[in-house]
Amino acid sequence: MTRADLFQLGTGLETGAHAEDTRSPSAARDLFDETRDDHFIRRDGTVFAGTHLIIEVENGTGLDDEDRIAQAFRDCVTECGATLLHIHTHKFSPQGVSGVAVLAESHISVHTWPEIGYGAFDVFMCGDADPWRAVDVLKRAFVTETVHVKELRRGEGLVAESVAA
Repeated sequence: MTRADLFQLGTGLETGAHAEDTRSPSAARDLFDETRDDHFIRRDGTVFAGTHLIIEVENGTGLDDEDRIAQAFRDCVTECGATLLHIHTHKFSPQGVSGVAVLAESHISVHTWPEIGYGAFDVFMCGDADPWRAVDVLKRAFVTETVHVKELRRGEGLVAESVAA
């Protein structure tokens, strides 16, 4: 495998993480003190790991175009205030694309069925990134107003406000 292949796979990219955290999960909770930038979200009196949007694009165009999907990922990252680490897409035959944008804040992923104008997107972000801003980006990118969104608060209830504050 060449260095270019490793880059395409995302292997060997500098992320700032050099060693695995070997502490037990219960010991990790000690890290949530007032001086730690934990990237948890505090909203409406709850604490959660991140906002995960399930976004369904209907009547979309361009859902068979890998370049268009990769650009939509980049536009979502910029608009949401996230940090792009890597994009990988795969085009199926005769149609359809799967793809993922790996973010410092988590990910954006998609699987498309262009023959019916449908794209199933996941946008999961933690910290200060705002995944809701991706909805309008996807509407514009795939020229549709028909988009359905469900929100999940990942990790809600797992960390008490008093522990994470």
